[in-house]
Amino acid sequence: MQNFFRGNEYKVLAYRLLLAYFFYFVARFLFFIYNASLLKINSTYEFFRLYWHGLAFDTTAILYSNGLFILLSVLPLVINTKRSYQNMLFYVYFICNLTVWSSNFIDFIYYRFIFSRTTFAAMDSLENESNKMLLFKNFLYNYWHVFLLLFLLSALWIYLFKKVKVRPELPLTNGKYFIYSTIAFLGIVALSIGGIRGDFKKSTRPINLLDANRYVSHVSQGDFVLNTPFSIIRTLNVNTFKKVEMVSEKDIETYVEPIKQYRNYPPTKPNIVVLIMESNGREYFGSFNKDLDIPGYKSYTPFVDSLAQHSLIFTNAYANGFKSIHGMSSILAGVPSFKDAYTSSAFVKQKTQSLISILNDEGYDTSFFHGAPNGSMGFLGFGNILGIEHYYGKKEYNNDADFDGVWGIWDEPFFQYMKRTLDKKPQPFMATLFSVSSHEPYEVPEKYAGKFPKGDANIHESIGYSDFALRQFFAAAKKEPWFKNTIFVMVADHSNTIFYEEYRKEFMRNTVPILFYTADERFKGVNGDWAQQIDIYPTLLDMMGYQKPFRSWGRSLVSSGKIAPFVIKHSANVYQYMSGNYICTFDGKKAVGFYAKDDKNMEHNLIAQRNPEMDLLEVRVKCFVQDYMNRIVERRLE
Repeated sequence: MQNFFRGNEYKVLAYRLLLAYFFYFVARFLFFIYNASLLKINSTYEFFRLYWHGLAFDTTAILYSNGLFILLSVLPLVINTKRSYQNMLFYVYFICNLTVWSSNFIDFIYYRFIFSRTTFAAMDSLENESNKMLLFKNFLYNYWHVFLLLFLLSALWIYLFKKVKVRPELPLTNGKYFIYSTIAFLGIVALSIGGIRGDFKKSTRPINLLDANRYVSHVSQGDFVLNTPFSIIRTLNVNTFKKVEMVSEKDIETYVEPIKQYRNYPPTKPNIVVLIMESNGREYFGSFNKDLDIPGYKSYTPFVDSLAQHSLIFTNAYANGFKSIHGMSSILAGVPSFKDAYTSSAFVKQKTQSLISILNDEGYDTSFFHGAPNGSMGFLGFGNILGIEHYYGKKEYNNDADFDGVWGIWDEPFFQYMKRTLDKKPQPFMATLFSVSSHEPYEVPEKYAGKFPKGDANIHESIGYSDFALRQFFAAAKKEPWFKNTIFVMVADHSNTIFYEEYRKEFMRNTVPILFYTADERFKGVNGDWAQQIDIYPTLLDMMGYQKPFRSWGRSLVSSGKIAPFVIKHSANVYQYMSGNYICTFDGKKAVGFYAKDDKNMEHNLIAQRNPEMDLLEVRVKCFVQDYMNRIVERRLE
């Protein structure tokens, strides 16, 4: 029967893959030895705890590099056990493995200079060096011990590989052989896909660099959890973050003012609660659509519409990215995402001045609430990078009776959980809530079946449920002493299903509501100026009377300044810069279109009719893009 099941072949395949895991462990151990003073790992338990989490990243790297080898090993070719075929597999295995695995050795030394794992972006730096051979010789001379280790470990790997061989044998029955082989092949492929993704859960996307920070107690430990092959693979051909030179630094200071300072309000220390509502596009809120005159319009947010009458709302606001994690970085750190996401880039793990870091310095307790499995969407990892002190997810909630079966804890009970948690915190505190229930498959708890309008689109009922959850949260929070000393912000991470034709227009896509509420209603009204997610961070600092300079690409929405209201986002493969009377589309080097601010469907390109206001708009977008790229690449986000 062994011939039918190819048992010996599969055992040997498993042994060869386990060898890869062993040598990845050795590489991680040596990485630690070379960089122990930088990694802040203070015990054997901490070492192995982090290593355990690093196995997921090792698995991805090993399966990527061994994909061809695994495929050739399990294909039912009958000749698999022949010596010539096994010799071929030997070369495939070591060419792929040693080429990829050896990249770990770069960071034994290089890590101390860049304080992060090497990524594909490093190739851009090397590309500009004209003396590559000289650099290599110098590295070989100064760090000969790294090359010696690489040679010795490679030799050991080859030796251990040859210790276990596939026995030559032919299948006794070709029919059974092919049936069993096909079943095994499909199973191995399925397991490989799960290993490359990081798991099989629908609620998570394939793991990336950010996810390594989910498990750390110190931000540097994320690099121990990672391995260099994974870092290179995940950033392969996705780096659009490159330094550019289009304008002068004086122009950037004039038209971007990257370092801002507001002294418009007396210093205070209010609590701050940021409510990021999953997929709550501006389209769904009646209070944000009164002036659009959309035929047959229906609102699905009665509570927010009532709250808006006592709040400061921005009815012409946009998201600065298209994914949930983009919303988090834009809102809390003021860092937007354009063609490629900053949060998935090689530059994400750098010190970043943000709403979180500033409030931490001001003595605030900072926390993040998300009812999905911990780490979902990359929030836990990015939160650790920003310095969020407390993360509350499905694990901390610890009651699967309220699990929706797909994404996380239903909004109503989880919002109440956040309220109860805040009740126990010392003031001042800053808390961010990221909702869950208004996400595909757009269901509501069974006990609320029929309570909320089904509406005209798949998301409408769940929007109504999330609005109800907000109502219940505010009703409970109003009874607490901390409520009157709190600034509440409500915003969406991005838009979602579009029903009304008005929101199908290119320049109406990915619009979001932005609302600020305080119990004393000191900030109140309706504002139709251009606004965006990256404005929330500087607006909150202005509201609380923060007096010091800080880095921000956004602007305060409650004070006039030298930066005119604007929005920048990336869509249809171009930057879209909106300000004043026009919208400029910019390809990264030059303006390719100008549209009147009301021409939301891009029907009339006015570039042939350029005027001084359009020319200034092109200068402004160049200034923004240059400062954005250069600060990120040069790691100047502090």
